[in-house]
Amino acid sequence: MKSLRTFLNHQWSLRKKSRKILPYVFLNEYGTDRIKRFDKALKKACREAEISVKIFHDFRRTAVRNMVHSGIPERVAMLVSGHKTRSIFDRYNIVNDEDLKLAAERHAAYLQAQNGHNLGTVQKIGEDKQK
Repeated sequence: MKSLRTFLNHQWSLRKKSRKILPYVFLNEYGTDRIKRFDKALKKACREAEISVKIFHDFRRTAVRNMVHSGIPERVAMLVSGHKTRSIFDRYNIVNDEDLKLAAERHAAYLQAQNGHNLGTVQKIGEDKQK
């Protein structure tokens, strides 16, 4: 399987070979224009990489979920992924049972940590403060 760097370097050499600057990363086999059918090129790439066939949005969804899980603020993840509206972003940031379980565990750990702290002294009304 080729590395991403090898692939992108190959794409760059195709751009240089065409002797014109094209605004595309993924060029046709001649390096003269963009790939017209990205879906076919992706299917071929998956086959050559010996992985199951993916659709482009599978990668976008994975990227969104990875950004959110790594702690990147959702607004920043929206800008990186190119989502303009919250409703569309939410379609990619799918919450599953594992996410809910993790949220419950984190919340329980937070509450447990709060019980161990003395955040202040509570006095009963009328109690002598000098005891």
